[in-house]
Amino acid sequence: MRVLVVNCGSSSVRFDVLDLDGTHDDGARVATGKVEGIGQHAGQTVMIDGHVVAGDTRVEDHAAAARLLAAHLRERGLFPNGIDAIGHRAVHGGEHHEPVVLTDEVAGALERTSDLAPLHNAAAFAAAAAVRQELSRPVPTVAVFDTAFHAGLPEHASTYALPGELAAKHGIRRYGFHGLAHRNMSERWTALTGVRQARLITLQLGNGASAAAVSNGRSLDTTMGFTPLEGLVMGTRCGDIDPAIPAFLARREGLDLDGVGELLNARSGLLGLSGTTSDMKALLEARDRGDPRARLAIHVYCYRIRKQIGAYLAVMGGAEAVVFGGGVGEKAVEIRRLVCEGMEWCGLVLDEQRNSATVGKDGRISGERSAMEVWVIAVDEAVVIARDTAECLARTGPDTGDPLHAPG
Repeated sequence: MRVLVVNCGSSSVRFDVLDLDGTHDDGARVATGKVEGIGQHAGQTVMIDGHVVAGDTRVEDHAAAARLLAAHLRERGLFPNGIDAIGHRAVHGGEHHEPVVLTDEVAGALERTSDLAPLHNAAAFAAAAAVRQELSRPVPTVAVFDTAFHAGLPEHASTYALPGELAAKHGIRRYGFHGLAHRNMSERWTALTGVRQARLITLQLGNGASAAAVSNGRSLDTTMGFTPLEGLVMGTRCGDIDPAIPAFLARREGLDLDGVGELLNARSGLLGLSGTTSDMKALLEARDRGDPRARLAIHVYCYRIRKQIGAYLAVMGGAEAVVFGGGVGEKAVEIRRLVCEGMEWCGLVLDEQRNSATVGKDGRISGERSAMEVWVIAVDEAVVIARDTAECLARTGPDTGDPLHAPG
C-alpha cells in the first residue's frame, strides 16, 4: 500500500509518501517535503526521490500549502493515481482513541475540539479538505490522533482536581499530546536495544515540547494536558503557570478570553522570555553574545525539563533511559548537555563526545559508566501515521464514507 502522510504543524505542512509491504518495518520512503513559515515569508523545500526543489514563496494558509505540495507530487506522477490511502495527523482526538476514516461527519465532530488545540486542529482539517479537492478519484482518508497514545493514562494521572460533575460534563481530563512522537521514540528505542520491558522518559522537544513517562510501551503520564498548552516551556507557549495568572492579566491588561489565549499560546514561552525569538539556535547564539534574556530563557527551558525528569523518576521508581527527540532534542547538543547537567546523582552520565557527534540521527549519548542510558531518536511520525492508516483500513475496509469537503 502506498500512503500519503500529511502532517500539519502550527505553521507548517509536511508530507511523506511511503510504500508499506504489510509488515511492521518502516517501509520505503518514496517522497518527502514540507512548507514552513505559513502566513509569513515561507521557505519551501520539497524532496522527491532524493531530488531537492527549493523555493521561496509566500503561502497564506495550510490549505494553500497542501495544494502546493500536491502539485509537486502531481508533477512527478505520484498524485493522485499513485496514492492508495491518505493519513492525516490530528492533534486532538477528543474521545477518539483509535485512527478513524475521515468523513464530513467525523471532521465535524473533531472540529468541535479545535478550540482545545487552536494552533493545530483547524489547520489539519483545512489541509485535509484541500488535498481531497485535488483528488480525481476517491481515496480513503484516515485521521490519526496525537492523543491516542495517552488514552490509557491511569485515572489518577488523567484526573484534574475539579468538581467531578463539571469535569465529566465537559470532558475535562488530561488527554496528552505528541503521542505519535512519544510512541515512535519508545518503539524505536526498543528496536535498537532489543529491550522490551523498560521504563523510559521520552522528551519531544521542538517548537512544542512535552515529556512522557513510558513503562513497557505504555504511557503512564505526560506533561501536556487538556490542551497542548500545559507542561514544559515551549517556543511560544508558556507551559505550566499559576492558574490565577490568566484572570489577573485579563483584569490588569484589559484582555478578553481570546486575548489571554493568544498571549499564552503565541507570545509566551521562549519568545516571551527572550523578547526576540523562539528559535533555539538563535537563542544560543544570542546567549553566547552575552544577551541576558536569551540566557535566562534557555536556563528556564532546561531547568523545567530536568525538573520533569526528576518527577518521572519518582513516578516510575527509576528509568532505564532518557530519550531525546524533536527538532531541538535531536539537533541541539548544548541543550541536551544543559538538561543532563548535574544529574549524576541518579546515575545519568553524559558522554560529551557521543553527544557532540549525534545530531539528527539515532544514537546513545550516555557514557559507559552511566547507570541510566541517554539516547537521541530521530522521530519519524510519518511511519507511525502510515502504519496506523493501513491498519485502520484493514479493519474497516476501503470505503471512504461521505466525501470530505472544504470548510464552509
